[in-house]
Amino acid sequence: ARIAEAAQAWCEVEMTAHSHPSGTDRVAEVIGRYDCDGAVNIQGDEPLLDPEVIDRVAGGLVDTTMTTAATPISSVEDYRSPNVVKVVVNRHGRALYFSRRTIPYLRDIEGRPEAEQMSAFPFLKHLGIYGFRRDTLLWFVEQPVSPLEHAEKLEQLRALDAGVEVAVLQVDYAGWGVDVPEDIPRVEEMLQE
Repeated sequence: ARIAEAAQAWCEVEMTAHSHPSGTDRVAEVIGRYDCDGAVNIQGDEPLLDPEVIDRVAGGLVDTTMTTAATPISSVEDYRSPNVVKVVVNRHGRALYFSRRTIPYLRDIEGRPEAEQMSAFPFLKHLGIYGFRRDTLLWFVEQPVSPLEHAEKLEQLRALDAGVEVAVLQVDYAGWGVDVPEDIPRVEEMLQE
């Protein structure tokens, strides 16, 4: 209610059921009330998200039914952190897998410094944003949680497990999400700037 009250000053607000297990389920409830082509789910833990990233994810829905975004991993901290989700894509820009572990495993340089490993492969950091065509979103939330989703606690793995192609749009974005309480002061400082 506190967030809704603050947001009403600058946008339309929809309250959803308290029983939803995820933000995607909340977006599906709202989109079910509207006649629209799709929706973009912007995670609340990405308060610095560049509007151009939102536009790219929405625009990608012209060619596919589900989209997301990723940016190159540029810090050893992100490379190591299980709070930073990594994604690998095929040559067509479709997600092969999302993981909290660093993927892929670089067998030939295993054990070498992380900075060297980072320079040997274009590792990608997944950003917490999803675009869905309306029918795909409404179908998605009816699917059971997959074993992969349960293991990694990443709902986009439900889509991959169900055979949905997820287009991963690479963007130049170095924002900072709020993954743990220690991230809050840094993000508040960035917002002040």
